[in-house]
Amino acid sequence: MNSAGHSEATAPRGLELTPFRGLRYDPDRVGSLAAVTSPPYDVVVRPDGLHHLQDADPYNIVRLILPQATTPAARNEQAAATLRGWRSEGVLTADPEPALYVYEQRHADGMLQRGLIGALRVSEPAEGVVLPHEDVMPHVVADRAALMRATHANLEPLLLTYRGNGVAAETVDRAAERPPLLSTTTEDGYSHRLWAITDPADTARVLEDLAHHQALIADGHHRWATYLRLRAEHPSPSPWDHGLVLLVDTARYPLRVRAIHRLLHGLPVADALAALDGRFRVRRLDLPLAQALDALADAACAGNAFLLAGDGAFHLVDRPDPALLDRTIPAGFPEAWRTLDATVLHATLLDHVWHIPEDDPTRIAYIHDTAATVRKAERDGGTAVLLHPVREEVVRDLARQGVTMPRKSTSFGPKPASGLVLRALDL
Repeated sequence: MNSAGHSEATAPRGLELTPFRGLRYDPDRVGSLAAVTSPPYDVVVRPDGLHHLQDADPYNIVRLILPQATTPAARNEQAAATLRGWRSEGVLTADPEPALYVYEQRHADGMLQRGLIGALRVSEPAEGVVLPHEDVMPHVVADRAALMRATHANLEPLLLTYRGNGVAAETVDRAAERPPLLSTTTEDGYSHRLWAITDPADTARVLEDLAHHQALIADGHHRWATYLRLRAEHPSPSPWDHGLVLLVDTARYPLRVRAIHRLLHGLPVADALAALDGRFRVRRLDLPLAQALDALADAACAGNAFLLAGDGAFHLVDRPDPALLDRTIPAGFPEAWRTLDATVLHATLLDHVWHIPEDDPTRIAYIHDTAATVRKAERDGGTAVLLHPVREEVVRDLARQGVTMPRKSTSFGPKPASGLVLRALDL
């Protein structure tokens, strides 16, 4: 296999993770490390959430990843100026030597996730090293690219998974036995710890192990597409050949996979249900949210199923008309793709039944939080469409076949907190 800019002598290659000098907050210069962190930029979707983070600390990372100004150009320049200022003031300081960083997230509910943060060689999907599983929206990629150009930095890691359970995983766990570089607990109940691997022998063993593996993009498709665009803009070799990632071995630390729900603006529940008459089975559920989701899970075992909400009740939608699916689901794809709930939602319901463009933010929003989706639909008079999550093995199998799922089909987590370690490209 060969791709532009890569010789036959070096191809094919597996994962190539490179140590880097992390840019981190000086804990003596901020209120607390927890107060300067943020969820990834695409999770901070509500204005109240943005304002809450801005108010938490004047140095909160959200001022870099989601700068607020009147125009895109002004926002990006504002972020670049803010980053320069924080570095010159010593709020953000560079670690003295390159490292791979071990990152741990732990929750009282039993969730434990550990992985490696490093600069990963950017590779095209055709190389089969980093596998995307979702489509991206060009305007989001353009927005992220403009921000990275302006700041000359990778401000937050995207989340990749692989299945190894080998030397790299063992090295991660050994590092976690030492005192951490930082430790903090965020208001969502997650504790976060970070260690640095700087020993050349440990680093070499990790890199040798990873070179035999491929990874799945769990969260951050738009940022990976941004890395690809920026690499293409800069002659190699350059710092843009690599991008900041968190790499988690799910053979040892399985992620949780949740659905991403849809909020349909301007479509009352009554109208959404009326359009389904004769096309799907619809049953009203006067149940609490948790029990309605249980009913959705049961229905999803037998076929495509969705929950509609926004009028004070839940409506279980399942058993689509097979003839309708035959007319609306594109042919030429694997059966596993054609039967995805997200495929049926986008190709059948959004495109042919409700006539809602999937990329029009005035008509549709993508929300991770289930209860928040329902609340917004009830408040705004729209329709919440709740989905059942896809299993990770289905996602990985489709990705290996080179088949991408409809955008925003999955939410892997926990997602890495933004603000614990940044990568400045001039270091």
